[in-house]
Amino acid sequence: MKAINYSLLALTVLFTQCSPTQETTKTTTTTSTTPVAQYKPITTTYTLLSSKDSIKNFAATYNEKQQAIILAANRVDAANIVKLDAVIIPQDLTGDVNQYTPYPQTLPFLKDIKKMVFFSYPTQYFAAYENGTLVRSGPTNMGREKDPTPTGLFYANWKAEETKSTFNDEWELKWNFNVENKLGVGWHQYALPGYPASHSCLRLGEADAKYLYDWADQWTVKGKDEVLANGTPLIIFGAYPFGSAKPWLQLAQNPHAMDIAAEQLQKECSAVMNDIKAQEEKRATQKVASK
Repeated sequence: MKAINYSLLALTVLFTQCSPTQETTKTTTTTSTTPVAQYKPITTTYTLLSSKDSIKNFAATYNEKQQAIILAANRVDAANIVKLDAVIIPQDLTGDVNQYTPYPQTLPFLKDIKKMVFFSYPTQYFAAYENGTLVRSGPTNMGREKDPTPTGLFYANWKAEETKSTFNDEWELKWNFNVENKLGVGWHQYALPGYPASHSCLRLGEADAKYLYDWADQWTVKGKDEVLANGTPLIIFGAYPFGSAKPWLQLAQNPHAMDIAAEQLQKECSAVMNDIKAQEEKRATQKVASK
């Protein structure tokens, strides 16, 4: 959902497009040691069921935590799951939603990067890391085929608790965080129908959108148009198989079908790691200067 471009420090309203089982070892806060997993991954199989069989009594059948796990597995929100033709149900619903992520729990190559976000187009899932340790993960619905989400390295820019779409001013987009100012791309809360449906933005459930809104760092600017340091880095990667079955339905045959290897994420970062580190240093410098 494309944004109207304002100056970097515009004060007007900005418009945008568009755990039961945790390990006792705490995440390290230093950059000199290997990251320690915060969550113990759940190993489970999945059952593929028709919507008539599986979700007509969704709210009555599953408790709040179980619902969150099932919704994440299907990349959908509670209002839209009843509209799906088929859903996958994890056989083990005893964990925390972060234990079912397709992402690795730790990324040692990011131990010196304070914060990093990934959005995977083919898996329609995001992950946030602190010094290489997973802190948040969940479903996303990205750009539809006609309005694809751009891929590559981006940085969190400005944010607004609520904005309105330029496509339709009745569309309220909450917890918006812009990541590409000229194209008007950002992550924000909006309906998750269970497939890529946005006008290039990165849709999230409300809890995830609010978490990233509070957690990620904005850019630091001087005057009207000088960026002193970019905000939290994120990499959007991969391609969605439009016209084919939803990839995550493969989990019914292979519970590891959606797994994203640490080596893949390292490869995605390799060509841009120098830029990520340079911006990390700039953010640290600006933070010290602001004290």
